[in-house]
Amino acid sequence: MLLAGLLALGVFLGSEWTHQRSLEAFTHLAERDSARNAVQTILRRLLDMETAQRGYLLTSRPQYLKPYQEAASDMADAFRQLREPGGIDADLLGLVDTLEERVRQKTSEVDETIALFDTGANAAWRELLLTDIGREKMEAVRETAHALLDTEERRIAVERAAVARTLAAGRFGVQALTLLSLLAYIFFLRKNAALVSAQLEHAVHLQAERDSLEDQVRRRTVELATLNRDLQVSRDDERGGLARALHDDLGALLTAAKLDIIRLRRALHTTEPEVAARLEHLSAALDEGIVMKRRMMEELMPPALPNLGLKSALEHLASDIQNDTAVPVELSVLPLSLHEADEQALFAVARGALSNAQRHANATQVSLRLATEGAQVLLEVQDNGSGFAGPSGTSSAQGLKNLRHRIESLGGEFLVQSVAGTGTRVQASLPMRLRESLVPSSLRATTPP
Repeated sequence: MLLAGLLALGVFLGSEWTHQRSLEAFTHLAERDSARNAVQTILRRLLDMETAQRGYLLTSRPQYLKPYQEAASDMADAFRQLREPGGIDADLLGLVDTLEERVRQKTSEVDETIALFDTGANAAWRELLLTDIGREKMEAVRETAHALLDTEERRIAVERAAVARTLAAGRFGVQALTLLSLLAYIFFLRKNAALVSAQLEHAVHLQAERDSLEDQVRRRTVELATLNRDLQVSRDDERGGLARALHDDLGALLTAAKLDIIRLRRALHTTEPEVAARLEHLSAALDEGIVMKRRMMEELMPPALPNLGLKSALEHLASDIQNDTAVPVELSVLPLSLHEADEQALFAVARGALSNAQRHANATQVSLRLATEGAQVLLEVQDNGSGFAGPSGTSSAQGLKNLRHRIESLGGEFLVQSVAGTGTRVQASLPMRLRESLVPSSLRATTPP
């Protein structure tokens, strides 16, 4: 980096020096070219003045005097340009003064001739014109002007040589710095190749370790998902076993007790109010126990799900919610016969979402939809309640989190969209897996009393 910085600084300084020297030389060349043009303008306008004088003398036409009148102004501007700063070198101002004096003499001679012509002194202006005074004065002007031009030409040649030397020095400097830069670049490429080789080797090791870690994470994820499914299956089996125990054992006991009370009431034929009240109270308690048993069974394993299928179970669930809360539930459910685990998971999502809408959302309208989208089964529950904005530790949030794990363990996706004041939408999608073999109706649990 230090070498690259030094080389860059060298290139910058060298190019800047070449630029400044060339700029100064071109500025001097421009000034000398301007001075040369001014001297040539003086010579040209002096010739124009002399030509205009002769045309006027020969034709007596005033329009011939127009170049004569303009020449004086142009020559004055040219002399002023020569004397301005940057016009001509100070050591040549003496020649400029000499040139201006001789031009004035030549101009006076032309003015005198025209004045004699205008006054009608024909012999006088002819005599003045035929003398060698005008030619001598013109030769003197040319001699002085050529001396100035030759001096400027020599100095222009010197400036051009200086520009050539500056450009040559800049070229050699750039070539030398370019060669050094090339050598430095080759050195850098070698070092960089070694560094890239080391980085590639390190990257290969890192990739191997990353692949190993990803493989371990993938295996652990599969194991956890399998364990979650097994736990869920075990939990559902336990819930089903408990529901069957409630139906078979507790249901039988309660039914038997109910029948015994009916027989006892018929057998006693008592008219004592206290005994009749006790029997009536005992019968009501048994009825309440039977209702509580049925509710516990439905919470553990809804009988409509294994007996009638997912569509009927969802309709029964929506009907119960609507009867309990008087909130209308709009249904759009396709009759699908899915894998048992998928049906149980989708039913759990519907029950959890409807329960949240019933207990927390204060909704006035709820919709439940079961449909297919391509190779996916989609369950969607939406309400227009207050939205779900509780902390992550609330029971509703924990319940939704459990539902998410359950759906994702089956290879599906779970989405909750909720904004305070606008309602909640719960979506669960699973790959469509049709039930391989339906359970015969004779083996299903009977509807509890």
